[in-house]
Amino acid sequence: MHLTFLGTAGSWPTKERSTSAIALDLEKELVLLDCGEGTQRQFFQSNDSFMRVRRVFITHFHGDHFLGLPGLIQSMCLNQRTEPLDVYGPPDAEEMVGRVLRMGYFTLRFPVTVHALSPGDSQEFDGYTVRTARAVHPVPALAYRIEEGPKRGRFDGPLARSLGIHGTDFAKLEAGESVRVGDRLIAPSEVMGPPRPGRSVVYSGDTAPSEDVRRLAHRATVLIHEATSLADLEAQANEWGHTSARQAAELALSAEVGTLFLTHFSARYKELAPMEAEARAVYPGALVARDLLDHTIHQE
Repeated sequence: MHLTFLGTAGSWPTKERSTSAIALDLEKELVLLDCGEGTQRQFFQSNDSFMRVRRVFITHFHGDHFLGLPGLIQSMCLNQRTEPLDVYGPPDAEEMVGRVLRMGYFTLRFPVTVHALSPGDSQEFDGYTVRTARAVHPVPALAYRIEEGPKRGRFDGPLARSLGIHGTDFAKLEAGESVRVGDRLIAPSEVMGPPRPGRSVVYSGDTAPSEDVRRLAHRATVLIHEATSLADLEAQANEWGHTSARQAAELALSAEVGTLFLTHFSARYKELAPMEAEARAVYPGALVARDLLDHTIHQE
């Protein structure tokens, strides 16, 4: 599981930052969280390919979160894509994406299916689940949780050896096969620990501090939360449906998340060190995301 921050700006792109887009590599497929303008060009600066994107999850239909979609789809067409693309978003998704697909003169060469989601929805995919929560924003907006299915427990080598298991039988048990030791058939469950939860990523999208988002993020492996402003402007930020770095850190601490990344920074902030310092005063280890930052999410 691997994250690439393609864009971390809020509202409009700057010299330093492109608009919101995050690639999440689940190995079997690449998922895109938001698609601000210029996203397909950001892919060229990264180690990922936009041709691998299988699903796009749009948090809301403000331009800095979806205006890259027409360019992305048309670039896919020009590169001879034939695989289907699924686009997910708030309840107005069909109307909004429908407009995108009617922009300009081009031939759509692959199926694009639009899925409208509501807060509290859950979608099952191959090896992972996506759940939604309502974000607090002036337009319909969603936060997303992408979570792998449970993982097998850890193999208990000392216990296996105490049962007389050795050699290639270790690999067989780890692969889920039973092995025979003398007259006894030993099942993998006898030498494996309890199942472990899969890794999870929660993305807030644009939101004022939200109890629904906090619940969605509970004990997530990674929380990616917007931090449009510093605390001195948080009242104004909240009024417009945004969060300060301090408030994002408070939410992460309350939700007991493993790692916090801040994103969606106002253009007024050229330097992000104050954002990181403000968040770390509440949640030690908080990180500001930067364009093209890569982060591998390891299994605990």
